[in-house]
Amino acid sequence: MKAILACILVVSLLFAVGIQTGLAEVKSDELKGTIAISGAWALYPMTVKWAEEFQKIYPKVKIDIAAGGAGKGVADALAGIVDIGMVSRDIYPAEVEKGAWWVSVTKDAVVPTVNESNPALKELLVRGVKREFFLGIWIEDKIKNWGEVIGREMPHLIHVYTRSDACGAAETWAQYLGKKQEDLLGVGVYGDPGLVEAVKKDTLGIGFNNINYVYDAKTKKPVGGIKVLPIDLNGNGQIDKDENFYNDRDEVTKAIATGLYPSPPARNLHFVSQGKPKKEVVTEFIKWVLTDGQKYVPESGYINLSEEKLREELNKLKSE
Repeated sequence: MKAILACILVVSLLFAVGIQTGLAEVKSDELKGTIAISGAWALYPMTVKWAEEFQKIYPKVKIDIAAGGAGKGVADALAGIVDIGMVSRDIYPAEVEKGAWWVSVTKDAVVPTVNESNPALKELLVRGVKREFFLGIWIEDKIKNWGEVIGREMPHLIHVYTRSDACGAAETWAQYLGKKQEDLLGVGVYGDPGLVEAVKKDTLGIGFNNINYVYDAKTKKPVGGIKVLPIDLNGNGQIDKDENFYNDRDEVTKAIATGLYPSPPARNLHFVSQGKPKKEVVTEFIKWVLTDGQKYVPESGYINLSEEKLREELNKLKSE
């Protein structure tokens, strides 16, 4: 009887220790606080997904996210208005001098777009467009007619659109053309959604967008009313088999990941803050994004950074 009572006592003690250990683990993992994020339209859908998944793990964490362009993201972060700025372009030296600290978190690209009813569409999809033609359209103002792009006479003028907000998409597209955003010609439109709508409503329109605003999240095909304008990468006047990857989002992201799609307009996307984050909740969120959060990247239409690059970014969070 004593032996039985002793066993029961031991089991009870072990059970109690187990509960205490479990409580301690839960308590140590219990993260709470708020994170304010603003910035690049390019990174907005991915960050929303990360925030949703992170808050499932840590329900006492509240994350507020607002899109508004890379310029706004940097400005808000440097002013201390937000904890994290989303940025879809390189960080400028002047921003570093003001205390900008950043980590790269994923990768995507900017693609040129046209209306699906463009009168030259059939030929454009077969021939593609050389970089020199994009230069003539957006920078030099030398190519004004769709016929000039496809090599035959047409009466249809090219209606050029660009971004009105300081953003990574425009800066990246301009960088591909050897210039800066302020050098881009065209009617300025605010935000990625606005630029998509402008081209959708204009048969003769041409624009550029981050890939996740051009492709439908469910079908992974271009959204209705829009076609991605293929780039003639080797300049031979036609879209070869290895250049024809625009009809499906997964094919585009694969081309970006393997380096087939040029950089720019492929680029890394960043989280920026005023100095290294001091709030534990912000640090833990960034750590999670660079580790467990990476599993959500492909399904969201983005490209994972290399393991080496992710380790490099994680090291930036270590105490000096």
